[in-house]
Amino acid sequence: MSTNSEVPEGARWLLLIHQLPAKPAYARVKIWRRLKGLGAVTVKNSVYALPANAETREDFAWLIKEIAELGGEAFVCEAVLVDGIGDGEVQALFDAARDEDYAEISTAARELAGTDATRADTTRSDLATQVARLRRQLDEIVAIDFFGADGREPAEGLVSGLEAGPHEESDVMTATEINAASDPLKNRIWVTRQGVQVDRIASAWLIRRFIDQAARFKFVPGTGYAAEPGELRFDMFEGEFTHRGDRCTFEVLLADAKLDDPALAAIGEIIHDIDLKDGKYGREETAGVRSLIAGIASSHDDDTQRLERGAVLLDNLYSSFASNQGSKK
Repeated sequence: MSTNSEVPEGARWLLLIHQLPAKPAYARVKIWRRLKGLGAVTVKNSVYALPANAETREDFAWLIKEIAELGGEAFVCEAVLVDGIGDGEVQALFDAARDEDYAEISTAARELAGTDATRADTTRSDLATQVARLRRQLDEIVAIDFFGADGREPAEGLVSGLEAGPHEESDVMTATEINAASDPLKNRIWVTRQGVQVDRIASAWLIRRFIDQAARFKFVPGTGYAAEPGELRFDMFEGEFTHRGDRCTFEVLLADAKLDDPALAAIGEIIHDIDLKDGKYGREETAGVRSLIAGIASSHDDDTQRLERGAVLLDNLYSSFASNQGSKK
């Protein structure tokens, strides 16, 4: 089914409002699964939302047909939110839903990474099959990740690490390789996703402080961005510097730029645990840094301001660790 109708200017959301009969009981489960597969979120009771575009209109149109065939009623309206709930709050619902999906993928990937392929009941072929299934699941989530949720990069890095295998190097060019190609990491435009949080804030600080003091930063949507010539992307899908295996972007930058500094390594452990939420290092400073960066993000909507405020925090943290040679307290 296709539609020639264009979404009116200003209408950002499509809202599906539906009602289903009590029987058959499976009808509600079927429609709920369809809505979940489309990436729709609940804004109130039986009111589900999707971003307004031609594809989502078609998706809802097909779903209305299914609901009618099950004896229910449904209609779709194009909405501009005026009061009570804002666009940002609705977008946060989508991001939270996708982050839950990505967290499940990340958990499964970590479990697979710890699987002993030499066990009699777990062959390498079995692992390859499971990794392929995990990739399909991740691709399905990415397809309905309308706003680029933060959980995508860690999940992508973990699955990509499984696909590469324990003995293969990443295909992503390292900092050394880029320099060898006469394309040095100086005076570059560094591109990352809008709405910077802990890994992007820390990575930007690391870039400007230790890698490219003349770095300029560019903030783009989480999905659909095509890199321009000469740009270097970090902490975003298919970026030159982003999550690899169980390492966050900050850790990848440290390794690729060969920054052998105990104080930076200590900061990397903190950023890893905040970003990946796996408690790998368990440094006592982590909770405090998490709260401070969350406060910066909640107090400043502008990404440049977040980087500036984060840099002050990280400068102080680095000085503290440097004076103690990066040791745990």
